[in-house]
Amino acid sequence: MTDVLADAGAAPRLGLTFVPWDRPPEDLPAFARLVEDSGLDTLWLWEDCFAQSGLACAATALAGTSRIRVGVALLPTPLRNVALTAMELATLARLYPGRLLPGIGHGVQDWMAQAGAKVASPMTLLREYAVALRALLAGEEVTVSGRYVKLDRVRLRYPPTEPLPLLMGGFGEKTLRLSAELADGVLLARGGAEAVGRMRGVLDETGSRAGIVLGIGPEEGANIPGAAEAITAAARAGATDITVEPAPDEPDLPGLIEAVRAAGGHAGETITT
Repeated sequence: MTDVLADAGAAPRLGLTFVPWDRPPEDLPAFARLVEDSGLDTLWLWEDCFAQSGLACAATALAGTSRIRVGVALLPTPLRNVALTAMELATLARLYPGRLLPGIGHGVQDWMAQAGAKVASPMTLLREYAVALRALLAGEEVTVSGRYVKLDRVRLRYPPTEPLPLLMGGFGEKTLRLSAELADGVLLARGGAEAVGRMRGVLDETGSRAGIVLGIGPEEGANIPGAAEAITAAARAGATDITVEPAPDEPDLPGLIEAVRAAGGHAGETITT
């Protein structure tokens, strides 16, 4: 496991999400600079079908900033060959060391069916994919003949120069338990403090040291008056990283960011005291 996510019990790292359904890709460079200049820790991106490419957006955001970490939640495994994903992640990791937070998941099953990529056992694919991806990113030569992942003596010519974290996420209990087993961080798209508490219980039960990344949407307090309560509650429950998803019609992004920063400071004081 890497230390890319904040330790449980410490003040959570805070971020803002660029929602691809609400903003076109040409808005991303200015959005990323706003996050960087604000003092937040992380810009989070989605790879949603059929909106925007997560890794193309990650490359753009990384190139246009110098400090913030850029997370992608989540790359859909049925849609992406694992060798190609490893190549792309390794390239970005070498160009921008220590700043990329890639995540993988099942993908939305209806979208996977639309793209002709839906599989009979998403759990089997996710396990095979995560194991192979980790090995490839570690610079190993990988030969595997799984149900879905099949590689013959594949080794990256330019693997990451330092360990690259792997995040996983989903909604079902089996997926979250698999994420606890195999990932450095577990991504929770929704559910607030209650979902974080349940996930913390799974991590404690299994002895996993994975971090917990929580997304807070507009309906859960991702607004100027609601940010403080939502972030403080999630931090108390054990979230190590929290990202706020602005409403599509949010009129005051700088004000929302300031509210998030203030809430994070309060949450940190609450935890340490």
